[in-house]
Amino acid sequence: MLELNYKNVDAQVIGEDNGLNIEEEFNNYQEQIKHIIADLNKRKDKPGQWLRWMNLGYSEETIWYVKEFASMVEGRFENILVLGIGGSALGGIAVTEALLKPYWNLLTPEQRNNQPRIFFLDNIDPDTISSLLSILDLKNTLVNVITKSGSTAETMSQYMIVKDLLEKELGDDYRKNIVVTTDKNIGILKQLADQEGYKTFIIPDDVGGRFSVFSAVGLLPLALVGIDIDEITNGIKDMDLALKNLDIHENIAAQNALIHYLMDTKKGKNLSVMMPYSSRLKYISDWYVQLWAESLGKEYDKNGNKVNIGPTPIKALGVTDQHSQIQLYNEGPNNKVINFIRVKEFDTTLEIPKIFEYTGIGYLGGKTINDLMNAEADSTRVALADYQRPTVTITIPKINGYYIAQLLYMLEIQTAIAGELYNIDTFNQPGVEQAKNYTYALMGRSGYEDSAIQLQTKMASV
Repeated sequence: MLELNYKNVDAQVIGEDNGLNIEEEFNNYQEQIKHIIADLNKRKDKPGQWLRWMNLGYSEETIWYVKEFASMVEGRFENILVLGIGGSALGGIAVTEALLKPYWNLLTPEQRNNQPRIFFLDNIDPDTISSLLSILDLKNTLVNVITKSGSTAETMSQYMIVKDLLEKELGDDYRKNIVVTTDKNIGILKQLADQEGYKTFIIPDDVGGRFSVFSAVGLLPLALVGIDIDEITNGIKDMDLALKNLDIHENIAAQNALIHYLMDTKKGKNLSVMMPYSSRLKYISDWYVQLWAESLGKEYDKNGNKVNIGPTPIKALGVTDQHSQIQLYNEGPNNKVINFIRVKEFDTTLEIPKIFEYTGIGYLGGKTINDLMNAEADSTRVALADYQRPTVTITIPKINGYYIAQLLYMLEIQTAIAGELYNIDTFNQPGVEQAKNYTYALMGRSGYEDSAIQLQTKMASV
């Protein structure tokens, strides 16, 4: 199971000005946390609460259909191309980067156990799209188009480009190279999938994009490259059971949610740095940034009060960002909580040769890169404490599907609890929708003509 070390947020370690009297705060908030956890679990099956992501680990039907389709197409494609943006891509990227062998797409088929390469087009940079499509053999590529609304401009424009290329190369057979993940009943993509006859997977109702990694949105791409999704769902189930515990002293998601909330509201530390000490976990930080930012950055609370609240997430990578960010964290504004992710057991032990013993680097010989990584993490944590900077450390036993699923699910529950503490709607995103509507207007979408005129006026003055 995951471990959470919060000693370095305690006032006894980093001082009263910057730290919390953590056990006292746990006791103060025990009843509120108990109510929040119980309420979240009570509401998760109710329509319109946007909490059905809490049930995804138990969705046996989806898991069965995903595994069946992955088995049906096994060996037929050299590449998987995922078209999606935001929550439709970040979870898949984070988990594949963690669980596949490093540099997966550069490995030979034998080194990949004859599993396909996987590519995510999660942006609409024309140079990136053109370059990737110029090197992929589309005849041997399965394209997974992911958008719940079915009208996401970025994803649908990518789909239109790829569909046109596939049809030119394959004729009517191009349909066999497209699989769609979208809403069950509505949306342009659902309509097109039915017309074209694409294989379709469903994004369940009341599951927002940033909470969708354990739906078909994430599970299908993972299964298509041979990742064991049963191991992932087992991890979710066990973590879900642990996080049903109403006692904050035993619930790590509740602990970290409360720590961040209090550090923000009591100590003015409204920046949350996510810093894994593993390159394979680098994109967990990207996924966390969306989860934390879209969920907690809100203009109004549930009572309609204008609050403009939300901690700002920052991504970092240990050891790399010790050489780019830690100077700021140690000596700059003391307005951050740094979340370290530590890996207890790496897959590889890499020894440093005993050479150059007569020089100033001789002390490294005979040690391992693993020792050096751990020493860097420990020294950074202690140095930050010396500067009275709060840190928490999440430790996972090793990088596999079981523990990665636990990590992501814990962070999802942590976010939901934090939203309740802030008294905001964790699951809406009106600030994102405004920019989407402006984009539709600029691109000439029907129904947005008046908005386009107003927007042109605004653009001329700013």
